Amino acid sequence: MTQQVPSTEPELGGVRNFRDVGGLPTVDGRRVAHGRLFRSGHLAHATDEDAAFLNSLGLHTIFDFRNAADIRLEGPDVELPGVRNVNIPLSDPAHGAEFWKMVRDGDLDELRGVLGDGKGEQRMIDSYREIVRDRTAEHSRMLHALAEDSVPALMHCAAGKDRAGLSIAVTLLAVGVERGAIVADYMESNARHRRYKVHRNGSGAEVYSPEVLELLNPLFGTRPEYLTAAIETVEETWGSVDGYLERGLGITPEVRERLRERFLD
Repeated sequence: MTQQVPSTEPELGGVRNFRDVGGLPTVDGRRVAHGRLFRSGHLAHATDEDAAFLNSLGLHTIFDFRNAADIRLEGPDVELPGVRNVNIPLSDPAHGAEFWKMVRDGDLDELRGVLGDGKGEQRMIDSYREIVRDRTAEHSRMLHALAEDSVPALMHCAAGKDRAGLSIAVTLLAVGVERGAIVADYMESNARHRRYKVHRNGSGAEVYSPEVLELLNPLFGTRPEYLTAAIETVEETWGSVDGYLERGLGITPEVRERLRERFLD
């Protein structure tokens, strides 16, 4: 069984799902150093106290994987003095304005039709496969930046679980973290206090009925099957994680060694 070091998790007023990824074990017996790689939901609603805490981390770069629609909806990240903000948009796992309008406004029959009978879970699995297969240029850019000068780094998307979760997983695979530890860290985003809040328009008990919340749960939670599907796609497409990193992302052994030097104890 994989042993994990507890995450650094301060109480932040306007930033959800923040944690330090330090402590995760690698296959060769090392660990990810604390204070090098952080993850969270978006920073648009950070309070002054949140910003002061984030500023105390000594961050070099914040990677924001939201797209333009996300940023219009939630707002831009809080600006931290001396910290570089890099926006690398990745596909939203449930992308599409019409889809999210249905999530916010749709009645029970609509939700059943689009998300029922396992369709919500399958939508997420398909999107994870699509991101890891089709967004190689974005993940290559991210890893090369980390190897060059971007550490300590914080990665986030909207909820900090899907696009950021995949990007964190790619980074951890590159430095040799155990698969079980990567999945366990990913699943921490499922804790109730970390989860992105479901927003629905309207009033009345039916808007947030137990069946509605159950139908929406695949979109707002994390499941091992999602990340496992992404890793399976890597192996199916490139033969192995090493093949993905080398041929898919253009990460040479020298770049991987620089990443290990930056992130591992």
